[in-house]
Amino acid sequence: MNTLKEELRSRELTCLVIWETGRFESQKRGVAPLLELLQTQGSCPNGKAADKVVGRATAFLYKLLQIKTLHAGVISQGALEVLQQSSITVTYDTLVPGIRNRTDTGPCPMEAATADCTTPEEALKAIRATLDKLANP
Repeated sequence: MNTLKEELRSRELTCLVIWETGRFESQKRGVAPLLELLQTQGSCPNGKAADKVVGRATAFLYKLLQIKTLHAGVISQGALEVLQQSSITVTYDTLVPGIRNRTDTGPCPMEAATADCTTPEEALKAIRATLDKLANP
């Protein structure tokens, strides 16, 4: 896991996922990388991941991807709770009450969208609906 964390930082990636048959890395922000991975791969059973920022939405996506081990640079309390209710082993550098939006004027839209979600499937629907609203105001 230390190798993944170091590679994430040294290569300025936002997320890095490895599993038995593959590897995925991205510099995109937000939920975009994991949505792409979910669409192209479906799942990464027993995979390991390092991610710069993990909020509730991202935590639910990692559950859908069947990641086994995750390290977050920054993680929200809500995301930590989601992950602790699963079989994902999680470590982190910084725990925050919630992920803020990019202008720091309120909560991250994805964090807010998944606040009341209890399952990964429910969260995925909320994420997609929120992305649609943001793209078509």
